[in-house]
Amino acid sequence: MKRTGAQIVWEVLTAEGVEVVFGYPGGAIMPVYDAMLDYRIHHVLVRHEQGAAHMADGYARASGKVGVALATSGPGATNLVTGIATAMLDSSPMVCITGQVPSKLLGSDAFQETDITGVTLPITKHNFLVTAVEEIAPTLRQAFAIARSGRPGPVLVDITKDAQQASCEFEHEVLGDARAHISEALAQELERAAQMIDAAERPLLLVGQGVIQSGAAAAVRALAEKADIPVAATLLGLGAFPATHPLALGMMGMHGEAWVNHAIQEADLVVALGMRFDDRVTGDPKTFAARAKKIHVEIDGAEIGKTVRCDLPIVADLRTVAGRLVEGAREASHGAWRDRIAALRQGSAHRDILLREPDGKLHAAHVIDELWRATDGRALVVTDVGQHQMWEAQYYKHERPRSLVTSGGLGTMGFALPAAIGARFARRDEEIWVVVGDGGFQMTACELSTCAQEGLKVNIAVINNGYLGMVRQWQELFYDRRYAATPMQSPDFVKLAEAHGLSGLRCDEKCQVRETIEEARLRSGTVVVDFRVAAEENVYPMVPSGGDIGAMIRRPDAAKAKVA
Repeated sequence: MKRTGAQIVWEVLTAEGVEVVFGYPGGAIMPVYDAMLDYRIHHVLVRHEQGAAHMADGYARASGKVGVALATSGPGATNLVTGIATAMLDSSPMVCITGQVPSKLLGSDAFQETDITGVTLPITKHNFLVTAVEEIAPTLRQAFAIARSGRPGPVLVDITKDAQQASCEFEHEVLGDARAHISEALAQELERAAQMIDAAERPLLLVGQGVIQSGAAAAVRALAEKADIPVAATLLGLGAFPATHPLALGMMGMHGEAWVNHAIQEADLVVALGMRFDDRVTGDPKTFAARAKKIHVEIDGAEIGKTVRCDLPIVADLRTVAGRLVEGAREASHGAWRDRIAALRQGSAHRDILLREPDGKLHAAHVIDELWRATDGRALVVTDVGQHQMWEAQYYKHERPRSLVTSGGLGTMGFALPAAIGARFARRDEEIWVVVGDGGFQMTACELSTCAQEGLKVNIAVINNGYLGMVRQWQELFYDRRYAATPMQSPDFVKLAEAHGLSGLRCDEKCQVRETIEEARLRSGTVVVDFRVAAEENVYPMVPSGGDIGAMIRRPDAAKAKVA
């Protein structure tokens, strides 16, 4: 059958199982938008193309499927860049389709021409420039295969306007998936890994987002239980292992739990599963788990040995590996090791100080703790970047995979609201809460209109402290309280919500938190809740950048902090 290039775009998206796309029309992508009306894929009109990329990303993280964003050429395409980089660093499968000026105008500085494949080369898993209609279908199919295979990531397909307008014969075709297999070499590595686990007296599992993306959470839990191994998580790995499980330790790293970091430094074996030893996890890589042998299982071989030397590298699909390790590992008991970690945990009781302090102030910890209790830990939480992100990681106990969506590697402020919109389309019946700072919220608050137009139910908890909180914390600890450009004057968030046709609530007292949360849950449509929390409050513990993860700044020691 004969189809235009624009129609072929929608034919392929339909064949790939795409149900929703996020985008913003413009001249160079107009043929695709015109053809869209003849297909049943739902289009979400964003208010800024950055929002489209974050929505596609949020959709992908919440669903495990490939998210799709559309934009026009020039500024439309470049507005996607921050969202593409966010997805790249967090291994989120996404296909971005951009319009481009007609092929005969390429390189002529035509109106709204930008070399977007050149711009995005370092921040995509792969990208394509398509100038012929015959190449649209195979390129898009390849883009989806690349985005979802191996270590997932974003792929950009830039299609010239004349290719969209031209016609050619089109036939449906679906690429087959490559099946994982166990080679003899991998089998030997897994046997050695099982032996190392059996020999360890103080083992730890370090779980990252790869556990979630590979669908290995059940196997990892079985391994931990069979071999009696405590489990620590990266920020993006939260939810990979149930937070209330007796073997769960919590988050590691810069703002991780103190007992977790100490346990890592005392371990004799760490088994890193689907994580990349980010600097926020390791601190000084030379001193990270210096006493421990290290097994690193990662599908992307480029990540192994990049930061931390490992004794046994395993480059393979984690789901396959974890299942084999469960079979190969012996039943074990590490009671003395768990007792030691329990003692470390008891010595780090500072974590709950804010929940107990009768100082009359509303603290962010109160909000997150009450949110966890009100939702029974079952909400899908989408966080922005900053202090609130770390408090959420500390106080909201995630029990299942894909229950936390956040920007880890790039640390993108403005991520949360649009990502939550994407997540809503992936999980239509689930309770969704956005936890966001007053700074990051204002970066993409325009997407409140998207919530209104789409009739979405998303609850937004703005942790409003009147500062760019995380930057202010660094200025307090390392720059003698010289608050350069961090005090922030914000609009009335209640009125802002109402201006978008949504509901707004305000809470500034601890005793009002629970009833305010319940009121937001009961109201229809998107609700913005302005939580006026203590202004100058820090996230503890804190590992100074590049410091030893065992040398944390604790709450009583804040005044002694020095530049690392």
